Amino acid sequence: MRIDIITVLPEMIEGFIRESILARAQKKGLAEICLHNLRDYTTDKWRRVDDYPYGGFAGMVMQIEPIDRCISALKEQRHYDEVIFTSPDGEPFNQHTANDLSLKENIIILCGHYKGVDQRVRDHLITREISVGDFVLTGGELPAAIIADAVVRIVPGVIGDEQSALSDCFQDDLLAAPIYTRPAEYKGWKVPDILLSGHEAKIKQWEMDQAVERTRRLRPDLLK
Repeated sequence: MRIDIITVLPEMIEGFIRESILARAQKKGLAEICLHNLRDYTTDKWRRVDDYPYGGFAGMVMQIEPIDRCISALKEQRHYDEVIFTSPDGEPFNQHTANDLSLKENIIILCGHYKGVDQRVRDHLITREISVGDFVLTGGELPAAIIADAVVRIVPGVIGDEQSALSDCFQDDLLAAPIYTRPAEYKGWKVPDILLSGHEAKIKQWEMDQAVERTRRLRPDLLK
């Protein structure tokens, strides 16, 4: 898949997408993540992408013209399944959304900044608005990085052990069961005997019971 991220601060994301799982996915040719500096699409000699809002409201607003130029230039090269805007009032980002996006071929993510974007961008250029939480950040770069990471890691072949991704939290609307590794006992703290038994069916049942119990205790909203 290909993810194109439009931002006024590409340096904020550059290092992130060149490390760990995202770097591995790109080296394998399973994903491509491209950054586009919105300032490259201005006609202003100062490369300005924002202006004062009509009506005398506070803050600065991202202009529609450079955003439209950038998105149009990308669409001339390929079809995009989604054009996403990162916004605190978008739909909540969760594992189901990540799973859905991982099935797409080409995605654009527009990072918000300043007070936001001209409403006409949202009305005419965006297909989906996504929020990573009920809070406001300085810009949409961190949400874009979060979305890219959550989506790319579940693309088939990116993680060597695909069962690991399938057992992550929220894949079945459940939190993950507790996990342990060596040593089996440390300072008197022991790994549950069932995990050392080698009885696969009983271990699977223990895992499910623990996942349900943890979800009921920590995130009961997921069980509704």
